[in-house]
Amino acid sequence: QVQLVESGGGLVQPGGSLRLSCAASGFHLDDYAIGWFRQAPGKEREGVSCISSSDGSTYYADSVKGRFTISRDNAKNTVYLQMNSLKPEDTAVYYCATVWACSDYDYEYDYWGQGTQVTVSS
Repeated sequence: QVQLVESGGGLVQPGGSLRLSCAASGFHLDDYAIGWFRQAPGKEREGVSCISSSDGSTYYADSVKGRFTISRDNAKNTVYLQMNSLKPEDTAVYYCATVWACSDYDYEYDYWGQGTQVTVSS
């Protein structure tokens, strides 16, 4: 059974940090590129970051560049999203998903996790 499970979300103050994890089961995560998306209440889902399967190339939305870092540990079948200098506008449900090659279009992603809530508030 193919499954992605996100974890690591929570409540953090502005300027704080969180590390999200995306753990895969039922398949080898290193066969896929992995993207992180987020969706805030009343807003469309947006791409945050992606890491390729071939050479580990990484991509970031302009809104998170310099603050977020995506990485993968193939031995643990897990992808991470380190989020630093968090802002209230980062508040959203964060999802990871698989794709053959990193893409800006969420419809190209196949398997999705259930999401983890990130709330940035004082």
